[in-house]
Amino acid sequence: MEDGIFEGLKVLDCASFIAAPAAATVLSDFGAKVIKIEPPGSGDPYRNLPNLPGYPHSEHNFAWLLEARNKRSLALDLSKPEGQAVLHRLVAEADVFITNFPPAVRGRLGISHAELAPLNPRLIYASFTGYGEKGEEANKPGFDSNAYWARSGLMDLVRADTDTTPARSVAGMGDHPCAMALYGAIVTALYKRERTGKGSHVSSNLMANGVWANGVLAQAKLCGAKFAERRPREHALNAVTNHYKCRDGRWIILSLLNEERQWPALTRCLGREDLMADARFATKPDRHKRSLELIKIFDEIFATRDLAEWRKRLDGNGLVFGVVGILDDIPNDRQMIDNNVLVPFEGDTMLTVNSPIWVEGSQKSQPRHPPDLGEHSDEVLREAGYDEAAIRQLRATGAVA
Repeated sequence: MEDGIFEGLKVLDCASFIAAPAAATVLSDFGAKVIKIEPPGSGDPYRNLPNLPGYPHSEHNFAWLLEARNKRSLALDLSKPEGQAVLHRLVAEADVFITNFPPAVRGRLGISHAELAPLNPRLIYASFTGYGEKGEEANKPGFDSNAYWARSGLMDLVRADTDTTPARSVAGMGDHPCAMALYGAIVTALYKRERTGKGSHVSSNLMANGVWANGVLAQAKLCGAKFAERRPREHALNAVTNHYKCRDGRWIILSLLNEERQWPALTRCLGREDLMADARFATKPDRHKRSLELIKIFDEIFATRDLAEWRKRLDGNGLVFGVVGILDDIPNDRQMIDNNVLVPFEGDTMLTVNSPIWVEGSQKSQPRHPPDLGEHSDEVLREAGYDEAAIRQLRATGAVA
């Protein structure tokens, strides 16, 4: 297999949980060599996520499999001067350093940009936070559930109506898009380095990415737009951009934005050509004016067949629709498998979720299983020039585990 685009690129993943480490995972998918730096003892607390109440039960650490694939683990105590000295030696030879520690913590651990940049003028220093690098909330901790999903207005906006309880996010829902933003920042800085020979500090945060994801409506508010009252599904303003329940309890969503052209095809597929001659729905404005009546008709129609039958009837007719997927669909989704959205681990039949970028002519690395805590500590230290006596001494001090 040919070398990846980032073959030879040295990355230090000195971060925890999802967004920042996942950016390093994407780099590793394209061949970068990633060292995961974790505190001795428990390691990255994300290792423990599946043990928290409410998460699926599995013999596999599914969270760690996804975010830590391809990486090597160095258990390093950055609260000790000896641990900081090891990190500084690694930084001197690294291309990218990634952290999600708040600015104040970076200072205490000796890993701020101001301290690391002089050690390596070509270093790309990538920091990720909950609420940005400045202001009174710069050191405030945050997860995607609160800083991305709730703060941006998305949690409120996806409710069926204003009386519905705010919608909970699922694990990593905001973190994974944020990881792509940080990855993009790192790659942009690498391109800048190719032109200037100099490294730089790049950053991103959960709050900014949340507002960006909600950008259409956020921009409307910034323009002083007037918003319509939120309506439940049964009272939607457009019946052909709505979702419907099938006979087997599964849901399907119509997204017919070219309504004038697609309306005749829809009536044929639904077996209701009579709607074409129904004066109530003759024109697009008529259908919108009588959307409640049309939604009720569609509810009755979709309830007569299972989802699989509706897919067959609607496919190939120029109609834009989608299945409201459930987790049970994913392992056998042929389209995902055919397009390498799901790929097997090296030497295993277990599938994992691929990073959502492909570059023609460049092979991505086949995912390798993630490391145990400190599995590669000695190996990484030897590569950094430490002899066996020095490694024993670092272990004796507790700086390395």
